[in-house]
Amino acid sequence: MKPAPAPHADAPIGVFDSGIGGLSVLRALLAELPHERFAYLADNAHAPYGERGDAFVAERARAVLARLASEHTVKALVIACNTATAAAVQLLRAEFAPLPIVGIEPALKPAAALSRTGHVGVLATRGTLQSAKFQALLRGLDGRARFHLQACDGLADAIENEAASTRQQRAGALIDQHLSALGTLGCSAGEIDTLVLGCTHYPLVLPQWQVRVGGAATLLDPAEAVARQTRRVLAERGLLRHPTEPPAEPLWLTTGTPDALASAVARWLPAVSTI
Repeated sequence: MKPAPAPHADAPIGVFDSGIGGLSVLRALLAELPHERFAYLADNAHAPYGERGDAFVAERARAVLARLASEHTVKALVIACNTATAAAVQLLRAEFAPLPIVGIEPALKPAAALSRTGHVGVLATRGTLQSAKFQALLRGLDGRARFHLQACDGLADAIENEAASTRQQRAGALIDQHLSALGTLGCSAGEIDTLVLGCTHYPLVLPQWQVRVGGAATLLDPAEAVARQTRRVLAERGLLRHPTEPPAEPLWLTTGTPDALASAVARWLPAVSTI
């Protein structure tokens, strides 16, 4: 594959997810980098990624980045999807050099450092938990905490695709189901006191997690860490947009139905104009 052209500071930052989950990461990016331009691509036509194989996800990630690089000349890519990061980040960095690529992964290391009981719950898609990248991350933290893994089948899809009238009810029922399967939450010995939200869809319904978890455990979302890392990477390469430039409306792209993405943006990013 032909190498990507050298990026320049005024170009947009590409952000992509299988659907709307990446909006939780974009929200953090907009707060951290308010003067940057963003091109958000939701691969809705092929969602969800979390229950698909690595080969499928890697091919979709390659196709998405090729489109962002050729049509929008992005200066960096943020993979706002844990499953796609696990399946494709190394492949994309090799094929699209010198384009800087920032991935996202479940916040296991911060969770291990934060936990007082030494028991951490990890809630993610089955694709993320079964990936070689996640398993390597887990092995690298062996002995630092006991990680309790829960594949939250159906939850990302419920957040993504349920009608507004039923989304809260179905997502809530699935959160109850997966938290129950995970184990006992609390601050006593043997209880889980820290929870990692390992899919970018999950923070979109953060109030539902908070109601159910209460004060029994701390919830971790890595979106802000991803935004800070994006700033560092751009600064190191001299690619930060000049701070006097005015904020720009994100460019909204989808492989699915534009109306569905517009509705999601209006719901999850109310301070940002829709398509």
